[in-house]
Amino acid sequence: MRNAPVSEKAPVGVFVGLATLDVVHRIAKAPAVNEKITSTAQFVAAGGPAANAAVTFAGLGGDAILVTALGDDPVAELIRADLAAYGVSVVDAAAGTTRAVPVSAVSVVESTGDRSVVSLDAVNSDASPPGDLGDLIADADVVLVDGHHPLIARAAVRHAAARVTTLVVDAGRWKPVMSDIVPHATDMVCSNDFRMPGTDNPESTAAALVRSGVRTVVCTHGGDPVEWWSDGKSGSVPVEPVVVVDTLGAGDAFHGAYSYFSTQIESGVAERIDRSARVAALRCSVVGPRAWLSELRIEQTRKRER
Repeated sequence: MRNAPVSEKAPVGVFVGLATLDVVHRIAKAPAVNEKITSTAQFVAAGGPAANAAVTFAGLGGDAILVTALGDDPVAELIRADLAAYGVSVVDAAAGTTRAVPVSAVSVVESTGDRSVVSLDAVNSDASPPGDLGDLIADADVVLVDGHHPLIARAAVRHAAARVTTLVVDAGRWKPVMSDIVPHATDMVCSNDFRMPGTDNPESTAAALVRSGVRTVVCTHGGDPVEWWSDGKSGSVPVEPVVVVDTLGAGDAFHGAYSYFSTQIESGVAERIDRSARVAALRCSVVGPRAWLSELRIEQTRKRER
């Protein structure tokens, strides 16, 4: 499936961070030690927080650009091909080099949709930012960083701050580079597990982020209501209940949707969260890393026709 051509008015999103190759197996139950089991289905697709968010942004109708580090490798070619098929342009900061491209081994339990992931990430990557990063961000309506490829992330947040561009941070877990990212963030979208140093719960983390100057803090809790703090106000948004069959990339889908809806002038924080949570819920209700995008495209078409 390829996305329809993006209109001239489509929002532009630059997504900075990790791209992996995900090898996904659906299983009836987790294997015991030294046990071999047979999966009921398998999928191979590009993954990673920034990459998945970019795919979602493109699926909603945006012009998505992923800035990452892949290099010249057969695995990298598979990642590039999958992202291109779903409307994401890739800027490879490691082009012309050979490096270990992260491959994720993913298991999804059929009965619950819960996933487990083993992967080589890029928290300690030494990839340098591409020379045209400033120009890419100058043309962007929103920038998302996930904290992987730290040198690129630091450069991206500086460019975004200089241009007063909305900077969304995917805060799944604390990474050392976050200390350089947080001061420039406009929107921190945090998982329930994310903690600022010296804090011990989502509320104290949100308070610390607000004190740091972050305009909007959002904290997701899986299927429970999403909490938010923005401009001196706070609240929570309920999550639409769905039959969960696959949670892989659901948080990334939320981040990509949040980035997209942040470009909509009429969208307030609560509305932005509600619409993003609905996109993430749709992701959880469909088996496989890409099949849900067909449902998303159908929903977007229906909304445009109303």
